[in-house]
Amino acid sequence: MSLSQITQLFSRFSFDSAKFQKLSLDYHPLLAQELFSKVHHKPWSMLLSSAGAVHPDSRYDIVVFDPIASVSSQGTVNVIGSSDSSITIKAAPFKVLREIERCLPNWAELEPSLPFCGGILGLWGYELGKTIEHVAVSTINDISVPDMAVGVFTWAIVIDHKTKTASAVGLDAKARYAQLKASTQPDPTPFSLVSSWQSNMDKTSYIERFNKVKQYIYAGDCYQINLAQRFQATYQGCEWRAFQKLEDSNKGPFSAFLRLEDSAVISVSPERFIRLDGDDMQTKPIKGTRPRGDTPTQDKNNAVALANAEKDQAENLMIVDLLRNDFGRVATPGSVHVPILFDVESFPAVHHLVSTVEAKLAPNKSASELLEACFPGGSITGAPKVRAMQIIEELEPHTRNAYCGSIGYISNNNKMDTNIAIRTLVAQNQTLYAWAGGGLVVDSQADAEYQETLDKLAKILPTLD
Repeated sequence: MSLSQITQLFSRFSFDSAKFQKLSLDYHPLLAQELFSKVHHKPWSMLLSSAGAVHPDSRYDIVVFDPIASVSSQGTVNVIGSSDSSITIKAAPFKVLREIERCLPNWAELEPSLPFCGGILGLWGYELGKTIEHVAVSTINDISVPDMAVGVFTWAIVIDHKTKTASAVGLDAKARYAQLKASTQPDPTPFSLVSSWQSNMDKTSYIERFNKVKQYIYAGDCYQINLAQRFQATYQGCEWRAFQKLEDSNKGPFSAFLRLEDSAVISVSPERFIRLDGDDMQTKPIKGTRPRGDTPTQDKNNAVALANAEKDQAENLMIVDLLRNDFGRVATPGSVHVPILFDVESFPAVHHLVSTVEAKLAPNKSASELLEACFPGGSITGAPKVRAMQIIEELEPHTRNAYCGSIGYISNNNKMDTNIAIRTLVAQNQTLYAWAGGGLVVDSQADAEYQETLDKLAKILPTLD
């Protein structure tokens, strides 16, 4: 089927602005979790959460369920389903996304302030990048989560922790909120692991791959490679309970729980990928990590050491330059700039070195085109991006799947916000998968880089144990 079938499918739906509503709700900090607990078991129920209220980027929770359509993409095969039909289209997933984006209404005048009032929300997995950049796949793919798994929603619950307000917004929002409130679900079963965590590479294997990266760097193939290892364990109980445990301990400003058809994606990410507000573009790459200290003095010393580390600054700057180039593909000429370079942001498990790149989106470009131009994020590939992705494909045993992709939304009011899906787990067939990686450069040390991957999971693996 051709892309024109998408227009035909979405022409069946009514986007009557006369039915657009905004209902004020009673705010409390755990409202999103309370409401989502009623629908966490339903496929295509999704929660975006900003648990860490002290972080400058922690502000909104968004709850959605029961989309009018869903999109599941594997390679170039895209299945678009609605309540009574589905179509299969062979095309690049981002072309499908752009076509859907064109079919949706613009509600910017109806709701200019909230981050999301209906639109596209879900997962863009790392594997999509291989389609964009034509990277040959050689890794083992033993997880069947779609490369792109997004729902199209006409309403949402939005909680604003800064203004301490909450809203149901979108088409027939009052009735849909009543439906949500009336939903009942038995208490989710307790979550527990039933095996120990196993990595797909031991330290010796990691160092062998580390040395191979160094050879590529010395040969001039690349400047930086993000090398990751994958852990897995079997579990029993409810994945939603696992997310609640992780969110309580990690406080990630870009957290998410996505319930898909036969799997769940759990993210407690600290990293923003792309934010778009009107034509204002922003990305905040993380590159550089130190563990939190056991005492206030040690903790401060670790943060200061990170702020002054020339290696980490060089690593960060490589990715800033890469993202400046990615932004330049869709930005108004001359608008790309870097207002913040090498800022230290602190999280429960680690300190991170974070920079900020901003620009203006060109008038003829869309949110999905911006996302595609930057995908996957350079902070989790390395530089130059395409060669880095090829080396990752050679050296990592398994596909990354959701890990190092992006979770977020494209809203019908000219806004978009997405994370880099690090600190992200996939649950499928009673097996839980978790990844951790780090950027390797010319002066990286194997022992330190291996330890960094463990530091990044210090508030994840033990929490679930």
